[in-house]
Amino acid sequence: MPHNLQYNTMTILLLGSGGREHALAWKMIQSSKCSKLFVAPGNAGTAAIANNISLNILDFDALKTFALQEKVDMVVVGPEDPLVLGIYDFFQKDVALNYIPVIGPSKVGAQLEGSKEFAKEFLIKHKIPTAAYDSFTKETVEKGCRFLETLQPPYVLKADGLAAGKGVLIIQDLEEAKTELRNMLVHAKFGNASAKVVIEEFLDGIELSCFVLTDGKNYKILPTAKDYKRIGEGDTGLNTGGMGAVSPVPFADAVLLEKIETRIVKPTIAGLQQDGIEYKGFVFIGLINVKGEPIVIEYNVRMGDPETEVVIPRLKTDLVELFQAVGNKTLDQVSLEIDERSATTIMVVSGGYPEDYEKGFKISGLENIEDSIAFHAGTKLENGKVVTNGGRVIAITSFGDNFPEAIKKSYQNIDRLHFDKMYFRKDIGFDLF
Repeated sequence: MPHNLQYNTMTILLLGSGGREHALAWKMIQSSKCSKLFVAPGNAGTAAIANNISLNILDFDALKTFALQEKVDMVVVGPEDPLVLGIYDFFQKDVALNYIPVIGPSKVGAQLEGSKEFAKEFLIKHKIPTAAYDSFTKETVEKGCRFLETLQPPYVLKADGLAAGKGVLIIQDLEEAKTELRNMLVHAKFGNASAKVVIEEFLDGIELSCFVLTDGKNYKILPTAKDYKRIGEGDTGLNTGGMGAVSPVPFADAVLLEKIETRIVKPTIAGLQQDGIEYKGFVFIGLINVKGEPIVIEYNVRMGDPETEVVIPRLKTDLVELFQAVGNKTLDQVSLEIDERSATTIMVVSGGYPEDYEKGFKISGLENIEDSIAFHAGTKLENGKVVTNGGRVIAITSFGDNFPEAIKKSYQNIDRLHFDKMYFRKDIGFDLF
């Protein structure tokens, strides 16, 4: 094990290209323990603060070559795909690489996100509160239709595999739900992701996200956040990857937080240990607060986006130090300090998103942002200019002594930005006051 893992500064490789990765990079370079940060492939935001490298993050052999060539001391995995494909195991099993800690779970651990059915079975087995469910395949589609008849509307259909956040349908009408179930299973509406579909009871309440960092034995609960998924104001229209987020969650009082830790976080970490699942990284727990009772909707095996853009800036503790402790299984020895202020992030997106949109529009006004942080999500550099390169383009994060103050700052700074067909929701956080 190289001496520099514990004491000196480190060369770190961060995988991903979104707003989440820019926020992680922004925090990691503030650490005295980080001497060099590579981001693969990164975006225009990470290019300004770190070294972008054009590597395919699913080509593990290419990552190995790069890690050895650049003497990488740690790999931090942003998105879920490399985790579900087993990047942690790839590094662990290779004698040339296994001294390099990978921040992210093993392939089996990543099934908590990679398979809705695996996650449901884990929740039921460890007696963690979740909605009633059953799962079906093409062969049992008619049985699935009969199961729908036993539930009250609305009906929740979830593609079992990864569908880039778009594989969940919530349908009011029973016949329409049956049709969609057949579309998913028989006509492969979401490709292989919907070869198996989980049907579950609908829970009525307010959603929130709980983020946990674990070394497999110890854990730290990071600040809570709430994101806004729908494209339209008043939470209307199509689901997106997230149009904004706030932290902390105002309705998450001490009583609810205690229930979340006791009933959900502790049994989750204990369950991973009992099942012999190696897990060193983030656990994102999507919750719903039903009449004061927290119930798990889903697990993700990485930080959420855009929640990362409000959660990470609230950490006062050195993020690299936290990651080192995860690698060394000494997370219990690090104290977590949190900024008490309210944080809010508002996502500026491409016109047409989450459906068809154009890319390549020049972004102006970034240099005029004051007293807020602009986290790049879908951007790239083209001839030295920052241009749009995705649906969600930039997240504007601000702090305030309260939410109205933080939200106002973000909107004031959004007014300084411009690109063709730019769109954002004007009501993020307005439900809080």
